[in-house]
Amino acid sequence: MAGFRSLARQVRDPGCDLALRRYSLRKCLEKFAPYGHRATWDHLCSRAGFDREDRSPDPARLVAALEELEEGRVVWLGYEGEFTARRRKEKHNGLRRPGSIDDWHRLTWGGFGVAWCDDPRVHPDEPLAEVLRRLIAALEREPGSSCPVCAGVHLVWRYGLDHEPSSGPVCADCGILVPRPVLTPQALQYARREQLLMSA
Repeated sequence: MAGFRSLARQVRDPGCDLALRRYSLRKCLEKFAPYGHRATWDHLCSRAGFDREDRSPDPARLVAALEELEEGRVVWLGYEGEFTARRRKEKHNGLRRPGSIDDWHRLTWGGFGVAWCDDPRVHPDEPLAEVLRRLIAALEREPGSSCPVCAGVHLVWRYGLDHEPSSGPVCADCGILVPRPVLTPQALQYARREQLLMSA
């Protein structure tokens, strides 16, 4: 199975059939899709300016979408490298039991669904790299009461998400499943209360 870089080369290759170039970009999302496959595809298409169903988009737009995906991937792989080095050092120092951020991180290894958007049409508008920088910054500071991506305070607990965990606080503004470790217990409680009010 082709890796991300091999697929990226096909997207850029003007000698490849346009359908193959588009297909290769879609396959890149099997390797790295911060919002999940469908929402990340929707995001890239809207930012690069071609329709999600367009079978022969402008090659320059395909490459623009790939470049945004690559920039986001560089940010995330940098974070994963630092995470791995930190855990190795902690284990060396005798800290074997991972924390809540580490538990969350195991579910998102490789960058799939780190800012999961259950509704593929509702996702942040900013470039992927910027969204991931904001998320990483939130993971590295004390928990807060708002969405780490858009600073929205309207969080609603949702069940039956097509992701693991299958429930959690979703930002009503940008649509991401907010990682629980970045929120205070009060913010999590507020999100649960909002869900109860909406279902009443």
